[in-house]
Amino acid sequence: MDVTALAARFAQIVDPATDKPLGASLTGLTPDGATLGVHLTLPYPVGGYEPELTQALRPALVGSGFSELKLVLHSEIPSIKTSNATQAIAGIKNIIAVSSGKGGVGKSTTATNLAVALAQQGARVGLLDADVYGPSLPLMMGLEDEQPTSVDGKKINPLQRHGVNVMSIGFLIPKDQPMVWRGPMVTQAVTQLLNDTLWGELDYLVVDMPPGTGDTQLTMAQRVPVSGVVIVTTPQDVAVADSIKGLLMWQKVSIPVLGVVENMSVYHCPECGHEEHLFGSGGGEAMAAQFGVPLLARMPLVPQIALQTDQGLPVALDWRSGQGGAYGVLARRTAAALSAVQAVAFPSIQVE
Repeated sequence: MDVTALAARFAQIVDPATDKPLGASLTGLTPDGATLGVHLTLPYPVGGYEPELTQALRPALVGSGFSELKLVLHSEIPSIKTSNATQAIAGIKNIIAVSSGKGGVGKSTTATNLAVALAQQGARVGLLDADVYGPSLPLMMGLEDEQPTSVDGKKINPLQRHGVNVMSIGFLIPKDQPMVWRGPMVTQAVTQLLNDTLWGELDYLVVDMPPGTGDTQLTMAQRVPVSGVVIVTTPQDVAVADSIKGLLMWQKVSIPVLGVVENMSVYHCPECGHEEHLFGSGGGEAMAAQFGVPLLARMPLVPQIALQTDQGLPVALDWRSGQGGAYGVLARRTAAALSAVQAVAFPSIQVE
């Protein structure tokens, strides 16, 4: 089979991360005896993706005259341009907000593990805690007793852990001090944390949002070049109903919803293996289908995730297998969904 025909065959292979043909991601074929080198340049982190993608590509070798496949992956992460008039933040290619309609659905756990998994797969990642009233990232990232530094008293150096640059209001106040602030003060705090932190060069800044559709969400929509949003919910109706409100808010301000994460989807008994849907089933999937967005992941209810999070050791550190593996898949699917975003007209926002 000639190389041109073989290239056309490989270009039609569906990328498991996007569920779309590889197409222009195929950048070259290099024959070497019985081995065919396949070169792909993908718009998301590719660390650890070789085994899964090789398995997807191998059937294309049938009848080609080659018996072995050598996959060569490259990553070129694009900067998704927002369609509003918000000025880009220097050094940050993409901002991903992780949002929920209500508290207690595992949003911060999802944001933390998403950021860690993206970094483990080779991306340059930052993590911002925008939940001023309930900052939890210092604990979840194992940075609870540390404080950031500043060289000039104006700009702040983020703390670093697990390959991620991290900033939170929790680093700047006593651990048990409540934030009794009105909306304008919260807005100012979030804006300063975002703009006064020396993030460096980032492929992704993951923002852990507070629950709901309040001041912080409006600030992010109006003043921050958010590239896309991940919605976190649990399966039960009350959580899904609130999450739908959050999803509709982001869609109303024309910020792309990258997909839905159904958290605490199923409980697996560690003793007998029995599965139990403690919070109902299918709510996140139905929500994603209703609004035409991907279901990015179903995350199980596993004590290990909570235990490691409380210890500052997110399970995504072991992102190739086990519970961490689910976050590895989530990270790749989220980044792939973001790379496919098309800009849309940004409407004026009116508060009624």
